[in-house]
Formats: sequence, C-alpha cells, structure tokens
Amino acid sequence: MNRYIKIALAAFASLFCLFYAIQNMANLGPAEWFVGTMTAMEGHEAYPNSFAFAVSSPILVKLMLWIIIILEVSAGLLAGKGAVDLFTSRNASSEKFNAAKTFALAGTGLAVVIWFGIFGAFGGAFFQMWQVEAGVNALRDASFFALQHGVVWLIIRADD
Repeated sequence: MNRYIKIALAAFASLFCLFYAIQNMANLGPAEWFVGTMTAMEGHEAYPNSFAFAVSSPILVKLMLWIIIILEVSAGLLAGKGAVDLFTSRNASSEKFNAAKTFALAGTGLAVVIWFGIFGAFGGAFFQMWQVEAGVNALRDASFFALQHGVVWLIIRADD
C-alpha cells in the first residue's frame, strides 16, 4: 500500500506543478502584471525602506515569469517521470524501488525550491510582497504549497 501512496503522491505533485505552469501560460498578461507589481515594490508602507532593488524592466519581468513557468514545468515533468519509475518498480525489491525515487524526489524538491525559494525568499523576503494585498495572499499560498511538496518529498524519501 505504501508504494502505491508514494506513486500517487508523485503523480499528484506532477499534476500540481504542470497545472500551475499551464495556468500561468493561459494567463500570461495577468501573470506578468503580478510579477511586475511584486518586483516593483510599490505600496510598501509597513517597511518603506529596503536594501533590495525594485525591478521595473518589462524584459526582466518577462524573464522572471518565464523562469517560474519553466521551473514549474520541469518540476512537473520530473515528478511525473518519477511516478512512472515508481510504478514500474512497484513489484521490485525494496532496493530497486528506493532507487526508482530519484526523479520523484527531484520534482518534489524542485517544487519546494519554487514555492519556498522563489516565492518565499525572493518574493517575500527580498521584494517584500507581503506588504501588498495581492502579494500577501500569494505568499501565504506559496508557503502552503512549499510545505505540501516538502511533506510529499519526505514521504517519498522514506525507505521502503
């Protein structure tokens, strides 16, 4: 049963990341607006001074958005490959099943990097997105997403 749970979790992590990437691509204008608004660091009354720098270049904003999308797609594909690898090893020895976790762990680990690293460290701490309403909501959700993927990573990582 534990093997099937790990397979399902890797598959759902894959879908999660791919769905977010596809939603971002389907909403490029609003996604670009959001990244641009957060990186412009406007409306910061709580902490009006920052060591960080604002980004207002449309080219850099597009680049940042596409980095996020590419990382989401990559995490989704890695986790999906991991789910397939785990599924094909479901009846193998514990050693082989554990060895088949590589891509699932890479995908879920990359998801943590996206939602904790990019949104938490850069968005939340560097660009201080918590100071504006749209940003605080996104940061809260990103923290939850990072936690979910981290827990999935730990479950998959647990020895068979």
